[in-house]
Amino acid sequence: MTTSSLFIAVDWGTSHLRAYLCKVGEGDELTLIDQCDGPGVVKVNQDFQQTLINAITPWTVQHGVLPIYIAGQITSTIGWYETPYLECPINPEGLLDAAVSFDCEGHTINALPGTKCTLQNSLIDVMRGEELQILGFLKQNEQYQTGKILLCLPGTHTKWVLINNGKIICFKTAMTGELYDLLCHQSVLIPDDCAEGEFDWQAFEQGCDLTLGSDSGNLAHGIFSVRTRQLSKELTPVQAKAYLSGVLIGSDVRAARYASEWQLLSNTQVVVIGTSQLNKCFTMALTKIGVQCSEFDIKSATLSGFNYLYQSAE
Repeated sequence: MTTSSLFIAVDWGTSHLRAYLCKVGEGDELTLIDQCDGPGVVKVNQDFQQTLINAITPWTVQHGVLPIYIAGQITSTIGWYETPYLECPINPEGLLDAAVSFDCEGHTINALPGTKCTLQNSLIDVMRGEELQILGFLKQNEQYQTGKILLCLPGTHTKWVLINNGKIICFKTAMTGELYDLLCHQSVLIPDDCAEGEFDWQAFEQGCDLTLGSDSGNLAHGIFSVRTRQLSKELTPVQAKAYLSGVLIGSDVRAARYASEWQLLSNTQVVVIGTSQLNKCFTMALTKIGVQCSEFDIKSATLSGFNYLYQSAE
């Protein structure tokens, strides 16, 4: 490209809206000019267009009409504009070919598709947004475009994704983050008046150890120990939240360890792509079972994916 270009990238998931004003200059380098956050899909009450316009108005006032790319649950049945699911295996470089374009107050919005796969147990799994982040990760880490690698993308709905020669082969979803939020705020486990406090890594590790080493049916009982350990004064409410996180993440990692779709052996390498806190949580749990881990920042992966698609369209 010979001139600088501006576009808006929107990663709009279940829990959060993250919008980015991006500039692509000579050499195809992307510069993040500004960003803003907003409510996730389940918190918008269906007024998606106005929510987006409110978020990006300061940018459009200054720069005028800009191309917009959106990905995540916003393009699902519970979102704004539904796009298709692409059947695995897929090369994420082809996401733009199945994008759906529509007009929003003069802006052209490109809504990206999701991905689906059929697992060995005949169940179907789906994702939206993570395939864009996987694309961005692969573009920044060319060494993973050959051979097999297992990716972990922790979040509201954690994804475990098998990549082979740059293609998404299959994946499994665990509702780890959503369960944590529900149990913290809509159960008897954590008091309503629990103050925010520093994350207790020792309590987290204790929760991990419980479910990593348990029999397969022990998760529900393990979750209740969040309450009983507070009753016995072993944990404060703040520590109990970290312990609960460990119980859930330990169970998630244990399930991934024994998944029939891949062999998560002691010499397996897993790349964890998330926020700093979640990366550390999952890396700690995976290391406990002897798995080698590396970490990558989810925001960097997201912007890299949008950058590739934007340039492919130009």
